[in-house]
Amino acid sequence: MPLLQTVLGPIPAGNLGVTLPHEHVLCDFIGADKTSRRRWNLSEVVVTMLPYLQQAQQRGVTAFVDCTPAYIGRDVRVLRRLAERTNLALVTNTGYYGAANDKFLPPHAFSETPDQLAAHWILEWERGIDGTDVRPGFIKIGVDPATETPAADGRPPRLSEVDAKLVRAAARASKRTGLVVACHTVQGHAALEEVRIFGEEGVPASRLIYVHADGEADPAFHRRVAEAGAWVEFDGIGSRPAEQHVRLVLPLLERHADRLLLSMDRGWYNAGEPGGGTIRPYTPLADEFLPLLRKAGVNEATVRKLTVENPARAFAIAGS
Repeated sequence: MPLLQTVLGPIPAGNLGVTLPHEHVLCDFIGADKTSRRRWNLSEVVVTMLPYLQQAQQRGVTAFVDCTPAYIGRDVRVLRRLAERTNLALVTNTGYYGAANDKFLPPHAFSETPDQLAAHWILEWERGIDGTDVRPGFIKIGVDPATETPAADGRPPRLSEVDAKLVRAAARASKRTGLVVACHTVQGHAALEEVRIFGEEGVPASRLIYVHADGEADPAFHRRVAEAGAWVEFDGIGSRPAEQHVRLVLPLLERHADRLLLSMDRGWYNAGEPGGGTIRPYTPLADEFLPLLRKAGVNEATVRKLTVENPARAFAIAGS
């Protein structure tokens, strides 16, 4: 059986259960040049976030993918303590986040080659993160929208140089580690560029998750990415009326139910704010969205596919 890497070690992917594939426990938005562990108290974060994870468990959640990358508050000490306290299959990541106009990229990301960047992430996979034995279960990157090219050029919009390099580095790291790549994307043109780069690198599109796809207004992009074999992730559930997400999901279920992931992109303890600021619970998927999806005629087998089977396949380590 394929394996999946949690902060407490590998488990069979088939044991995952109901999974939230895109959430956050802790974030720090001050920027790559200013963030440090001195900006939050480990015990306070754990005590604050524990009840929110337990709320999710009460709704049947057994696995939680934390998508906070390095330089935005990733702290595997926090995640490991929460995993021990809850018995959740909690997954962390390696990689760099190039969205938000590159605010969260370390300086070396601009000067290093794709192979050099990939080497950092492969090292965390092989030796552990930040001096611990905690290994990443996926690669998290982020890109800004692709830039429109002149009409006479005839080419589709392209990612910035550094963003394209991040995607290429992630594809190469995925080839070495077997880890899936979750890319903060939003824009459909950017997603198609990621698929193209993965193809150039000889990495199957099934190793790519198009993150924040529900931020793209044109559903044609969702279909094209799914048809290419990548994962389409609608992870803003709870940020708009649940009926709107049901209307987004239903058309994809007709032909691409096996390429769809659902989550909420919620939480989180916000470093720098008193008490972690306003924390959004991990409950709208179970409390609001899934009841409406069932009411729309979606059967339990499909609900299980979306919440259990698809995340297990997406995050399973290739070749394990």
